[in-house]
Amino acid sequence: MIEQSKGKRQELHLMHRKLLDITGVLNVESFDSEEFLLQTELGHLTIRGQNLHIKNLNLEQGLVSIEGQVNSLSYLDPGSQPSGKGFLGKLFR
Repeated sequence: MIEQSKGKRQELHLMHRKLLDITGVLNVESFDSEEFLLQTELGHLTIRGQNLHIKNLNLEQGLVSIEGQVNSLSYLDPGSQPSGKGFLGKLFR
């Protein structure tokens, strides 16, 4: 049985590892062609891959569509801070 977290809802639809549709998105924290960091209703979500780009963005409705080769999806543990490995993190390492 799937437990709902106090009315929070999120859906992920991945088609052929090429198109990812996400609901419940609150903010796009950072992105580049290899990594997206999204703040969602269920925590921070990191998407990694190649040639990633935003196909559709509607934060009023909480919708994001990402195209490209998706290699991994991972949620950060609650209370942890984003790694800063986005564009600026890579630029200043």
